[in-house]
Amino acid sequence: MADNVTHHYISSFFLVGVPGLQDFHCWIGIPVCLLFAFTLLGNNVIIITVKLEPRLHQPMYFFFCMLAMNDMALASSTAPQMLGIFWLDAHRFGFNISLAQMYFIHTFCIMESALLVAMAFDRYVAICIPLHYATILTPTIIKMGLAGMTQAIFMVLPCPLLIKRLPYYTKYVIYHAYCEYMAVVKLASANILINRAYGISVALSVMVLDLGLIATSYIKILQAVFRLRSQNARSKALGTCAAHVCTILVSYTPALFSFLTHRIGRKVPPSVHIIFASLYLLVPPTVNPLVYGVKTKQIRDQVIGLFFPNRMISQK
Repeated sequence: MADNVTHHYISSFFLVGVPGLQDFHCWIGIPVCLLFAFTLLGNNVIIITVKLEPRLHQPMYFFFCMLAMNDMALASSTAPQMLGIFWLDAHRFGFNISLAQMYFIHTFCIMESALLVAMAFDRYVAICIPLHYATILTPTIIKMGLAGMTQAIFMVLPCPLLIKRLPYYTKYVIYHAYCEYMAVVKLASANILINRAYGISVALSVMVLDLGLIATSYIKILQAVFRLRSQNARSKALGTCAAHVCTILVSYTPALFSFLTHRIGRKVPPSVHIIFASLYLLVPPTVNPLVYGVKTKQIRDQVIGLFFPNRMISQK
């Protein structure tokens, strides 16, 4: 009898949003909307500022622009759908659309990590071998950006392909605010060991490899800085790294917490996990432009000049 049962594949998923807090969705949508708006505004300001000021046409600021574009893409792949769930009760999404969102979210996350590695290398060259900074970095900026993008594309590509081979018969409710890889995989009506293993291996390889490269760069930087005799020179050298270090902390801290709670934090309420997972995608793109503006004097001065030209004239 069991062999004669006809199974129908599901054609869409139902995203709950934040489980247990459905009555507050309209209020949760407000900070999501504000974060998305500030992300678009802040990152566009960074890009326009660097484009308009020839003195900022240097490798470090080009990396800022790459990160800004990636941040806007990452926020745009999640925030509009979240707002649709929170404000319009648009919970149902097609199977392929859900896989596409999942693919782009994880691709942009890996690209973000790759760009942070490239920016750490940029600071290493600027501080440890400054005389060759322009010679080394200028020809390789685009190559490093393309390498990070290629890595992300091919590392994430097996994820939707592995999901497509799984049967989905009865479970279609995703207790999440967006289509996250493991949340989708767990709904399959089959053994998901391969999917789970690949997801964990990708996450760990990105975190371990990228953080290892960043740590190596900063060990070399600290060794070079502490060899400087002048305290002023040490402060100036470390000051150029402040924006990058803040960006690393903002990006990796919620990512690590989200990863751990999803896999080993069984006592963490689902609503807490989903809120942190959402903050991981929305907060860094919002905060990064503020970090650059506050910690990088050249960008700060140009932004002030862009919005308050009379103030800059009076200072001169």
